[in-house]
Amino acid sequence: MLVERARLSGLVIAELIGPDGEIKMRKEVPNLITEIGDRYYGERAAGVAGAPAVATGMQLGTGTTAPAKNGAGAGLVTLVASSLVALTGTPSSALSAGARRIGYICSWAAGVATNAAIAEIALVNQAVATQTIAPVANTLSRALLSVNKGAADVLNVTWYHDLLGG
Repeated sequence: MLVERARLSGLVIAELIGPDGEIKMRKEVPNLITEIGDRYYGERAAGVAGAPAVATGMQLGTGTTAPAKNGAGAGLVTLVASSLVALTGTPSSALSAGARRIGYICSWAAGVATNAAIAEIALVNQAVATQTIAPVANTLSRALLSVNKGAADVLNVTWYHDLLGG
């Protein structure tokens, strides 16, 4: 008997752009899709009432707690002030190496979320105007990411979730 198991995985790509327009840093790190993220993809696809809301943005923090499916590691630990920003445009969807790749993009402009100790990032479905730490119930995915963002730097993040059959 053939048993197929669907799988979700993710990748965060961060680029720090200096005031001269040159890339100062580029990192690719895996992310963890939380239980809420699992519900998000499964329940929204099935049209289940009460499914988690769509992703609205990303936020940065300085916490170093290991990412987890639920509990303390499933949400941002320590918020960087003014770092909850809205997604740039709508999410993308494309086939990539046999997986359905969903992409989310955010950008923190010069003067926004300046911090030398950025250590975490979360993809959330919380209203951007709140500028508070998204609770675990609003965190779709989380990753650890070490960035020193100066006041004149721009941080661009592309967050991918791959949905794989098999």
